Amino acid sequence: MISRIWSGESPLWRLLLPLSWLYGLVSYCIRLSYRIGLRKVWKAPVPVVVVGNLTAGGNGKTPVAIWLVEQLQQNGVCVGVVSRGYGGKSSHYPLLVGPDTDTAQAGDEPVLIYQRTGAPVAVAPRRSEAVKALIARHPDVQIVVTDDGLQHYALGRDKEIVVVDGVRRFGNGWWLPAGPMRERTARLKTVDAVIVNGGQAKQGEIAMHLAPGLAVNLVTGEEKPVAALDDLVAMAGIGHPPRFFTTLEQQGAKLAKRISLPDHQSLNSAQVESLLGSHQQLIMTEKDAVKCRRFAHDNWWYLPVDAQMHGAGADKLLQEIIRMAP
Repeated sequence: MISRIWSGESPLWRLLLPLSWLYGLVSYCIRLSYRIGLRKVWKAPVPVVVVGNLTAGGNGKTPVAIWLVEQLQQNGVCVGVVSRGYGGKSSHYPLLVGPDTDTAQAGDEPVLIYQRTGAPVAVAPRRSEAVKALIARHPDVQIVVTDDGLQHYALGRDKEIVVVDGVRRFGNGWWLPAGPMRERTARLKTVDAVIVNGGQAKQGEIAMHLAPGLAVNLVTGEEKPVAALDDLVAMAGIGHPPRFFTTLEQQGAKLAKRISLPDHQSLNSAQVESLLGSHQQLIMTEKDAVKCRRFAHDNWWYLPVDAQMHGAGADKLLQEIIRMAP
């Protein structure tokens, strides 16, 4: 229903317009308060790159953050990551992610980024506190990448990257809750780069797609083509689960069942086990896998994806960020 409202297919979005106007007014006032100095912006001692979005829901933001971290590492830049840690609840903040950090504490995306890249990751509702803790523990960090946080104006930033779902784009274009927008599309004129995941990139945008790898077994680490897995149940707890199911089918998977879960939903063993029949296998996103690894069964698999950039714009953006490193 939400997707139909946000896309404009359902006329119910008109009933929500008063709430959207209020959301837009509050958002504008918050941003204005930082611009004119009523609220203070904290400036980190190292460059900060924000990877964010204008819309609610998944659009490939975390794979882009992982791509950027890995590219910086390959170019000899020591990079750290900060996040709000949605879906996690820690007894203390800031929280530095480590090998034993659970997604219930830090959230799924920070744990995923840490496991994929090995970069130091810090989590806090106030991202400035996360940056301070990160640099205190890792003084060699040269650049900080913040996963999400485009609208977190309390943290100063040197580069802003917006990731856009190239298929859904901006829906009906309205603020939440009548539409998917956190900020209106005019905000794109002020950012440093727009990366478009799938669909058709427009002039000045960087084209990207998510390239799937082999399915990986959560228990053994064995790798197989998705098409080689029989009687397969697909589970996705991400912002836009249909994209995951489509990717699986494009890889030759024959899905017996598709299960969509809310983004950042916590998972437990009994809950996941109940999704499967006696001889079925389960495949999930890598973001879900970091929540299931501790209680996984040997018939559970995940599909990793990597952000693949196209065109000279990505190289130009990367070189600009590399030159920012002190």
